[in-house]
Amino acid sequence: MTITESDWKTYKRLRNLAQERFSQRVLDECRRICGDESAPVQERHLELSRFLRERDREMPLLFDSLRRSTAVICLMAMSSRGLLTDEEVSELSPEIQRTVRSVQTGCAHANTERGGSEGPPVCRAGPS
Repeated sequence: MTITESDWKTYKRLRNLAQERFSQRVLDECRRICGDESAPVQERHLELSRFLRERDREMPLLFDSLRRSTAVICLMAMSSRGLLTDEEVSELSPEIQRTVRSVQTGCAHANTERGGSEGPPVCRAGPS
């Protein structure tokens, strides 16, 4: 799918917003894990380490590819994780909106069937 100059500029702005939200969620979860006095210190440390390893693997897959060829896939991955609002998605061209929203609908259906909350595979950017 070809991305227009207008969508490219919007993508770069939305990518920065999504990255900020992702990072804030990580910090909030770290605070929650560290502040859980009901769990032993060693257990909290292990949980925090595991959580950070998972997010450290996810972040570059979502945000390290600043390429037009992967922008739509990355928008889909960001949206599936709730990192973009409907209003923000509405700033994109109708074609890209439909594509991004199709994964939201598909994720909701798939997550209900799986009983989980994770979205589709993250943006796995290859060479452009």
